[in-house]
Amino acid sequence: METVRLTLGHSPDPDDAFMFYGLAKELIPTPGLQFEHILQDIQTLNERATRGELDISAISIHAYAYVSETYALLPSGASMGDGYGPMLVAKQRFSREEVARKRIAIPGRMTSAFLALQLWLGRPGRELDLVVVPFDEIFAAVKSGQADVGLIIHEGQLTYRNEGLELCEDLGIWWGRENDGLPLPLGGNVIHKRHPVELRRRVSDILTGSIQYSLDHRPEAVAHSLQWARDMGRDLADQFVGMYVNHWTLDYGEKGRESIRRFLGRGQALGLIPQAPPLEFVV
Repeated sequence: METVRLTLGHSPDPDDAFMFYGLAKELIPTPGLQFEHILQDIQTLNERATRGELDISAISIHAYAYVSETYALLPSGASMGDGYGPMLVAKQRFSREEVARKRIAIPGRMTSAFLALQLWLGRPGRELDLVVVPFDEIFAAVKSGQADVGLIIHEGQLTYRNEGLELCEDLGIWWGRENDGLPLPLGGNVIHKRHPVELRRRVSDILTGSIQYSLDHRPEAVAHSLQWARDMGRDLADQFVGMYVNHWTLDYGEKGRESIRRFLGRGQALGLIPQAPPLEFVV
């Protein structure tokens, strides 16, 4: 059997490292397939997806609105904010009306965090004072005065208090409150539609198998993820992994799919995205 080589893009973060542990360490079978892991920040992966560069990639759900003609969503690999999500932090607490008038550091214009921010404020980004900053430099931007408010993702959600910052809003809590307790859809895995349906299914099964392997071998997978755990010890990294690798990650389920429909649908209604694409999952 000829080996098919596929590029696989994901973020250099503890949750993605945990998710792909079994695959990266060749601990699960991948008959006929070989994966090249490409680690880049989510904004870069979103941009690459708009150009159709990678075979498989983690992307923001926000970005799916721009790449739905090129990529299909895989049923596993979701990052869902179930009662938590991207956070707005500052040196002092600001109200929603005050945040709208402040300079806000965001981790990228195609991130789901940015779409959630616009939905929360009820206005498009062009009406806001924004500065795009790499996600791991947002604390520094706020503390230095480059921005008044920071929109934080990843492990910053657990460590912002250590930076002396105050929480203005947790967008995951807000979304659940406004949407019948549904989780806030943040990220997912996609596969290029140039690949035949049968290959897409094989890849889907392998990625789901890697996630399940990590959940079944949690101590080893967490230990593997620690090399990407910025300013986190094992316990905090384990907590962070648990936030974003769980039952939602194995399968979105109907609630997860409905939340994506609402998220993108509301973005379209406000003119924030070009279309609310039909959700095409590999099944």
